Amino acid sequence: MRLPDAGFRRYIVVAGRRNVGKSSFMNALVGQNVSIVSDYAGTTTDPVYKSMELHPIGPVTLVDTPGLDDVGELGRLRVEKARRVFYRADCGILVTDSAPTPYEDDVANLFKEMEIPFVVVINKIDVLKEKAMELKRLYEDRYEARVLLVSALRKEGFEDIGKVLSEILPDDEEIPYLGDLIDGGDLVILVVPIDLGAPKGRLIMPQVHAIRETLDREAIALVVKERELRYVMENIGMKPKLVITDSQAVMKVVSDIPDDVELTTFSIVESRYRGDLSYFVESVKKIEELRDGDTVVIMEGCTHRPLTEDIGRVKIPRWLVNHTGAQLNFKVIAGKDFPDLEEIENAKLIIHCGGCVLNRSAMMRRVRMAKRLGIPMTNYGVTISYLHGVLERVIRPFREEVKV
Repeated sequence: MRLPDAGFRRYIVVAGRRNVGKSSFMNALVGQNVSIVSDYAGTTTDPVYKSMELHPIGPVTLVDTPGLDDVGELGRLRVEKARRVFYRADCGILVTDSAPTPYEDDVANLFKEMEIPFVVVINKIDVLKEKAMELKRLYEDRYEARVLLVSALRKEGFEDIGKVLSEILPDDEEIPYLGDLIDGGDLVILVVPIDLGAPKGRLIMPQVHAIRETLDREAIALVVKERELRYVMENIGMKPKLVITDSQAVMKVVSDIPDDVELTTFSIVESRYRGDLSYFVESVKKIEELRDGDTVVIMEGCTHRPLTEDIGRVKIPRWLVNHTGAQLNFKVIAGKDFPDLEEIENAKLIIHCGGCVLNRSAMMRRVRMAKRLGIPMTNYGVTISYLHGVLERVIRPFREEVKV
C-alpha cells in the first residue's frame, strides 16, 4: 500500500504487545474508532493507517501495527508486515501496560537500530493506579526515553502527546541554498542549457531558486547558455565567485572555467539543500560494485512524460552500463508518494532526481529509509559528475561538509 504524503505528513508507528491497548490508544488519540478494539488478544491483524492533524506537529499518519508478539505461522507473517512499517517511520510510540518484557525490549531495540526516536506510553493507568509511576521510572531508566501515562478508556493523559512527539521528531528544516556560499557584490554565473527538456517559456525550479537567492544576497546573477560561457568569461572583466551549471553540460563547462573558480551543478546544490549530500557522495562509489543482474532504482520525485533522451530513464542507465560493463536491471519509481518497501528492498543502488518538487522533509524520509534498508542512495547530479570524472571539482564549494 502506497501512502500519499506529499512529503509533509509525518509517519508515526504505534507498536507493542498484543492487547496492551494499542488500538484503544490510537482511537482515543484520533478521536474516532479507526482500529478494532476487542477483549481478545491479536485483534489487529494488519497495520491500520489514519491521517490526522496532531497539534503542534501538523499533518501526520498514525500506523496501528499488529502485536509484535503474535504467534504461529500466520502470526509470524503479521509480525513481518508490522516490522516492515518501521522502515518508513519518522518516530514511534511503544504502548505497554506492565513491566518490560522481551517484547518491549525487541521493539525498543528495533527503534534504536533504525535510529527512530520514540516515546513509551503506559496505558491503563486507571487500572494500574499508583503502580503507574513505578513503571514510568522503570521505563525511563531502561530505554532512556520519554514516558507518558494515559488511560485510553477514560481518554486521559493525551494533552501533551503531540508536544512530546514534536520535540523528538527529526529536525528536517531547510538549510541555506546558496546564502552561505556568496556575499553581496559577488558574481554568480548560472549556465542554463535550453534543450528539449527545458519547459517552454520558463526556467526550471532550481534555476529560478538560484537566481532569487543570488538577488536576495545582493549578488549579481548572470544567466548564460553553455555555448556563450567561454565568450562571457573572456569579456565580462570580473572573476565569478561561483558558477552553477546544469549537470548535463558539466563537461563543457569544466573546460571553460579556470580551476580557481568555484564550480558546482544545480542538482548538487539541490541535493545538499533538500537531502544528504555527504551520503549521496559516499553512495555513488558503490557504482563500482555493480554486477550483472543487479537492480538499480531510478527514483523521481514527480511524474512527467519521458523524453526521447530522458536523463533518468535513458542517459544515466546508458552511462552506467558503459561504465560498469554490467547487464543491469533498471526500475523507475516516480511520484511524490512514498515508495513501497517492496519496490526498493532488493536494489543495489538508488539514484534519485534532484527532488526539486519535494521539500527537505520528504527527501530525508527517503534517505532514512534507504539507510535503514542498507541501500546506497545518490542522485542524478552526483552520479553524472562521478561518471564523467569531475565529482571532486563540483563538490569543492562544499569541501567543509563533504569529502570525496
